[in-house]
Amino acid sequence: MSAGQRILLADDDPGIVAAIQSALRAHAYEVVTAANGEEALVAYDYTAPHLVLLDLVMPRASGLDVCRRIRQSAATPIIVLSVKGAEADIVSVLDSGADDYLVKPFRLTELLARVRAVLRRGDRIASRLVVCQELEIDTDQRRVALAGQPVALTPIEYAVLAELAANVGRVVTSRQLLQRVWGPQYGDATDYVKGVIRRLRVKLEQDPAHPSYLLTEPHLGYRLNDTL
Repeated sequence: MSAGQRILLADDDPGIVAAIQSALRAHAYEVVTAANGEEALVAYDYTAPHLVLLDLVMPRASGLDVCRRIRQSAATPIIVLSVKGAEADIVSVLDSGADDYLVKPFRLTELLARVRAVLRRGDRIASRLVVCQELEIDTDQRRVALAGQPVALTPIEYAVLAELAANVGRVVTSRQLLQRVWGPQYGDATDYVKGVIRRLRVKLEQDPAHPSYLLTEPHLGYRLNDTL
């Protein structure tokens, strides 16, 4: 249901704003707009949106700065819209806490699909029970089950899986996993992450060499698959 869901759209291109705003309103979303980074932060505080659509390059505070400021105090879903499609740009945005990244130009139908997916994802995370076909992860009970059978995980294996479950369906970079599970003192030692992912696949996948649940996003990180 989109009715009553408020979206903050921050972009300094009036043409893009008009097109996206029209498409969102046609699907019963309430839309608040901002033309620069500072306006976006003010609008965010005053309107408490359910989702933020954020241009990366804006005057008076970049989209990256806005994303980081929001992430200091809130988990509101953020989709970044940008002409920058290089891997380094995408990784930087995901590391800053964005939920998704869409490269301009894009089709409005694709944007609407991403919006629906991110908003649904937020509902699933709030339940604290993530179900991906036969895999169940209950972060309240710290319980993992596969086809109804409990799965024994080490504390570090559980911590990595829980982090992926908290972001089900979206990419979590190797650096994010390293920092959130092991801590900043581990720097860029992403081999720690690779080792745990390998162990999790042995325990959770029917064919660890061809995983269905724990997917690798090349050059970015990993994703818990919710589209089985």
